[in-house]
Amino acid sequence: MPSISFFEEDISYNLKDKNKVKQWIKDTIVAEGFKLGDLSYIFCSDAYLLKINQQYLNHDTYTDIITFDNSETDGVITGDIFISIDRIRENAAQFNQPVADELHRVIIHGALHLLGYKDKAPAAKKKMTQKEDCYLAKRVFYT
Repeated sequence: MPSISFFEEDISYNLKDKNKVKQWIKDTIVAEGFKLGDLSYIFCSDAYLLKINQQYLNHDTYTDIITFDNSETDGVITGDIFISIDRIRENAAQFNQPVADELHRVIIHGALHLLGYKDKAPAAKKKMTQKEDCYLAKRVFYT
């Protein structure tokens, strides 16, 4: 049975409206023409995510998200998405956004990566941001 799960590593974080967030993520995946496999969102600290970035990607930088695509079947989205709550809070303050809005942006950003969207080149980043904005506007909840 496909599922979306939320976990915590080295921090304590209570995601509000979990079931609504899960449905929103699933609706996004379906709207993009894919099926949901198993998705794990792991909330963690900057230090934890930095270690993952160093170990698996050979990057020695802080980041808000790292997405691992574990999909084995075409059209079925499966993966692990690590999100730094420290970075989310800092970015929310920097961009004068509520923490929940910044977290939702990053949550959907991870799903979009698994759906094939990239964000390295300027044109790809613009398309990614447009998709984020599109799906953020479809949330039927606010925390």
